[in-house]
Formats: sequence, structure tokens, C-alpha cells
Amino acid sequence: MIQLKIPAVYMRGGTSKGVFFLADDLPADKTERERILLRVIGSPDRYGKHTDGMGAATSSTSKIVILSKSDRPDCDIDYLFGQVAIDAPVIDWSGNCGNLTTAVGPFAISEGMIAAPANGEATVRIWQANIGKRIISRVPMKDGEVVEMGDFELDGVAFPAAEVKIEFLDPAADEGEGESAAGGMFPTGNKVDMLNVPGVGAVEATLINAGNPTIFVDAARLGLTGTELQGDVNGDAKILALAEAVRSHGAVAMGLVKTPQEATEKRPHTPKLSFVAKPAAYTASDGKKIAPGSIDLLARIFSMGVLHHAMTGTGAVAIAAAAAIPGTVVSRLAPVGADGRVKFGHPSGVLNVGAEACEKDGQWTVTQVMMSRSARRLMEGWVRVPA
Repeated sequence: MIQLKIPAVYMRGGTSKGVFFLADDLPADKTERERILLRVIGSPDRYGKHTDGMGAATSSTSKIVILSKSDRPDCDIDYLFGQVAIDAPVIDWSGNCGNLTTAVGPFAISEGMIAAPANGEATVRIWQANIGKRIISRVPMKDGEVVEMGDFELDGVAFPAAEVKIEFLDPAADEGEGESAAGGMFPTGNKVDMLNVPGVGAVEATLINAGNPTIFVDAARLGLTGTELQGDVNGDAKILALAEAVRSHGAVAMGLVKTPQEATEKRPHTPKLSFVAKPAAYTASDGKKIAPGSIDLLARIFSMGVLHHAMTGTGAVAIAAAAAIPGTVVSRLAPVGADGRVKFGHPSGVLNVGAEACEKDGQWTVTQVMMSRSARRLMEGWVRVPA
């Protein structure tokens, strides 16, 4: 049997990795395209290893990115993201990957999709097709090439690299925009809701559309402290089931699905569930000691049914947005500072994000969320797929 040979690039963006494609190199038929992309990653894998594919059997690495030139006058690149399930034939197209967003600009420039200055900083205007939002990426350039090496350190990534600055413009979803939209920034109209979860009871939560649909709850309500690492959570079936129960009922409350079962089976990528707590001392996954005085709050997030090893990029966007708006579960723990920024501790270390928010006639609007990440091209050439 002859294998298909498809041009592809394997890239790291932030604390994630994914396989990047140009849209023209994939089938136009969505069913055939999805079949190929599942096989690229190696899903579904009943052993949970992705041995026969490019995925690495984690939510941070089972990812697909498809890029094309944009027809929009205010954007250069259309960016479509797919989160691939490990043990099921499912690709969830409902949300963005904030980490891989960092790699979109460098990829587009290196592939000649847009013009960039030989030196200085290239500005790449990105249309995030999953959620219908604009993102600005500022990519360092030298001698006509994307700068990938540098001294910018990102907790959760072992080696330093060049800094890429990302600006998420108007990150709260509006009615009817994107597949993840469900009634504006607060789809229920409330900054705090009570979710009635069978077997759990009433759970206080902030349901927010920012970056991706996200649910914030107090760590204590899940029986957690906020200092947990992956090893403390991902081997505990009871905690994972509790988290999914809260997430799936939050998805219904946000109007994203009709039933909790639908959220679990067909929409595992979004909404995300994050739990937060007051600052406390803990040891990050690399052994680094995090002092409570060095952070504003603790934050952890579940991704594809398990605790994330660091923090999703869109989770950071949601944290910044929620911290900027008084009355949310996040802001009552850590409102943003005078500079509009908040620093939180995650399993791999610390992340600093900023948000610009304003209130008009009692309605809050988040106009921009800013963060810095890094990206690197790991491999390029062709990916092979059985025909």
C-alpha cells in the first residue's frame, strides 16, 4: 500500500506542539480531511500512546493547525485549530489553542504567506476561525528570517527561545460569532452562577467567554487546594469524574450543548474548567519553589479530561479577562493591578498576563489581552499517511 505524502511542519507554540498544514495541501472534503488528520496524529489509539502517529498522547500535543491566506481586509492569515481526542475518533473544532497561536505568525512568515521586514518586528494579523476573533502576533525578525533562538524563558518549556508577543483583541465572544459563541462574555448574564451538579450539589462558578469558553470555580469546592500538580490529580478517577461533571453541566448552562452527555462525548475541548485559590507556597513540576508573595493567585485548568501540565493559552486569556471584571470568582481572589496585569501560579511555574477592560452603562468589555510566549519549528517536510 502506498502512503500519502503531505507537506507539514511540526511546531512548538508556547507549552504545546502540533502539526501545521496549509489548507490547500489537504482535501477540501471535510470528512476525508478529518480521516487523514486523525491518522496523522494516530487517533484513536486504544493503547493511549499514539505510537503510530505524530501525537504524543497528551492534550498538549494532540493538535492540528490549518492555515490559509485570509480574504478579510483586516487580517493576513486564517487560522483553524483542531483538538484531537486520543482514544476516540473525534476532532473538536469548537475552540482555539492559545499556545499554538504563538506559532502561527512564525509559520506564516517562514512559508512566505505574508511579507515581513528583514529586521525588527513583523506584525501578523490573524483571524481565529474557530471562535471568530482577531489576534495580533509580533514576531522578531533578523536578516530576513524569523528569530527563534533567544533568552526568553517560559515556565513549562525546558529551553529559552525568542519572545513572541500576542494580543487577543476583543476576546469575549459576541452573539453568533464563531462556533464557541453563546451569548456574549457572560452567556447567562451573570458574573457568578450556581451549577446544580448531581452527586456534587450546588457549585458556584463564573461562566465566561474569553479566549475560549471557560468555567472558573474555587479549588476548595472540588476538594482541592490549588497547589496540585498533574500527578496529584490525573491518577485519581474520582477527581477527574467530578471535574468532568462540573464542566459538562457548565457547558449546558453556557448554551454550548443541550445535555451533559453531549459535552463529554462530542465537545471535550471546550468549555475548559479551571479552579483557582489564594496564593500558597508550592513546588512546581521542575522543582522550582513558588513563594506565595510572588503570585496573585493559584490557577489550574483541565484539558481534554485531565489536568494540564501548565496553563492553556486561552485559559490565561480567560484568567486575565475575569480578573479585570469585579464580581467574578477570579477577581474576588485577585483583581488585576493598576497596570492591568495579574500573575498566577500554575503547575509548571508562573505566568504574567494583562487585560484592558472598561465599563459602560454597567456592561464590562475586555478590549485586549496581552501575553508573551515563544515558538520553534521542530521538523519540516512531509507527513506520511496510509492511503
